[in-house]
Amino acid sequence: MKKWIKVATLAVAGFTLFACSTNSKTASNRSSDDALASIKQAGVLKVGTEGTYSPYSYHDEQGKLVGYDVEVAEKVAEKLGVKAEFTETKWDSLLAALDAGRIDTVANQVGVTDERKEKYDFSTPYTYTYGALIVKGDNQEINNFQDIKGKRAANTTTSNYGKSAVSYGATLVPVDGFAQSVELITSGRADLTLNANIAFLDYKKQHPDADIKIVAEDDQQEASALPVKKGEEKLVKAIDAALAELEKDGTLSELSIKYFGSDISKAK
Repeated sequence: MKKWIKVATLAVAGFTLFACSTNSKTASNRSSDDALASIKQAGVLKVGTEGTYSPYSYHDEQGKLVGYDVEVAEKVAEKLGVKAEFTETKWDSLLAALDAGRIDTVANQVGVTDERKEKYDFSTPYTYTYGALIVKGDNQEINNFQDIKGKRAANTTTSNYGKSAVSYGATLVPVDGFAQSVELITSGRADLTLNANIAFLDYKKQHPDADIKIVAEDDQQEASALPVKKGEEKLVKAIDAALAELEKDGTLSELSIKYFGSDISKAK
């Protein structure tokens, strides 16, 4: 009798181990190449974003989550046949939430870098930015990056743009942000600032009368895209197809112009 019980117990244990192994394998598959199927079954694309990063992801006067990245994610979800569900959190927590599987992607100007590509798969980019040389509207002395030497650059001291200005021979005038850079340039306390062309476009969208202009742009582009967990090939292909449709029908261009007054969705 005890021998029969022991055999039965082993059989049950073996079945349980097999079931757990099967469930674990199924869960693993869902988190990799079946991610797209799970998203479509749930009817939701879970998107991480900051919600405090204007004009990409922020709340309007009515408290609604809006922005360029927000609308791009919504349009992509629509093309996938689902709805976008946003999780708002700080930048440092966004990729961690993706790692943990709490979200499917991040729409928050995630730059495509070699380091990140080792851990994530990326969609085709939907934003391209360039370093811009910005001066006062009537400035005729500075026309290219070589003209920076000996001039005063209004930049934050720790930014790559500030370091770049110094490398060109400029004297740094420390500021807290782009708005202060503009203030110093227009008041004559600085000659220029190096910054992202998008920062300029956003500022001019909000302050169309600002007396500043771009005189040169760096040829090196920085691209932002939608990251997903490594191995989710079907999901990446579906997102790429959605972005291709949004580019073809002019939606990405329209959203760019809506938020920046210029098309930032295409590379030079």
